[in-house]
Amino acid sequence: MGVCGYLFLPWKCLVVVSLRLLFLVPTGVPVRSGDATFPKAMDNVTVRQGESATLRCTIDDRVTRVAWLNRSTILYAGNDKWSIDPRVIILVNTPTQYSIMIQNVDVYDEGPYTCSVQTDNHPKTSRVHLIVQVPPQIMNISSDITVNEGSSVTLLCLAIGRPEPTVTWRHLSVKEGQGFVSEDEYLEISDIKRDQSGEYECSALNDVAAPDVRKVKITVNYPPYISKAKNTGVSVGQKGILSCEASAVPMAEFQWFKEDTRLATGLDGVRIENKGRMSTLTFFNVSEKDYGNYTCVATNKLGNTNASITLYGPGAVIDGVNSASRALACLWLSGTFFAHFFIKF
Repeated sequence: MGVCGYLFLPWKCLVVVSLRLLFLVPTGVPVRSGDATFPKAMDNVTVRQGESATLRCTIDDRVTRVAWLNRSTILYAGNDKWSIDPRVIILVNTPTQYSIMIQNVDVYDEGPYTCSVQTDNHPKTSRVHLIVQVPPQIMNISSDITVNEGSSVTLLCLAIGRPEPTVTWRHLSVKEGQGFVSEDEYLEISDIKRDQSGEYECSALNDVAAPDVRKVKITVNYPPYISKAKNTGVSVGQKGILSCEASAVPMAEFQWFKEDTRLATGLDGVRIENKGRMSTLTFFNVSEKDYGNYTCVATNKLGNTNASITLYGPGAVIDGVNSASRALACLWLSGTFFAHFFIKF
């Protein structure tokens, strides 16, 4: 709303018009830093959003009238406030300086401000530009996401600030020094692999304040694969344990079979325990009938895999060679080596 509409008094409207005519440079005349040594305004003023900006103008005793204007709007004329904005206050009005303050500045305060003076019936002006910096702020970022291995993923991170912030994506789940994956608002990953799962950090930086940082978690589903399965030898009457380890997302479910028969805890003196990636089949009192091949099956919604594990007794043949024949083979190889050594020398 204009000053006239705000005051509702025609005679005050006439005063406002008179002031504007007095303090404004005629149309088409460029604004300069005074025709003499005054008025002299500050250089450009740069402040952060929310701070206070002080606009100073150096004058001398020849000045009869002074005013601060924002574009064509009068803020102060001498000690009289014309702006209805409570954030604008006068600081100094002396024969040598005329200063105002704008509190809690915002981006809409940015722009040119004019110090205008009257001396010997000749108006003179000087201009200062207020620059408002805004710390970076992430306004929109993708939510945590779960995808299947081989899918394409696009993450978005939108940030605002003045100057415009630089947006960087970094994968936090990789080795140090290898984490930066993108310097853009968008992070695109095609044919995603299981080792690309984890947290991704978006950072917005413009050197006005500390960077704004947010994180997004990517979970990559993949079918099970058995990473550890080992044959076990144990004597009759002893305790025997077969173990099977499988990696999978979501976590794999385990089943144990002997030939075509599925095993269960409590049956035939065995116990099955599943903890995370590991499953164990425990025999508390091994008998001859317990020896043989067992199958561990790991399953999740994306697929399944299995491994064959053997429980054997002393002297049993594993992979075609029993423990006694392996010992004889070692002795034979040792004897051959030493015979060759003595013949040579």
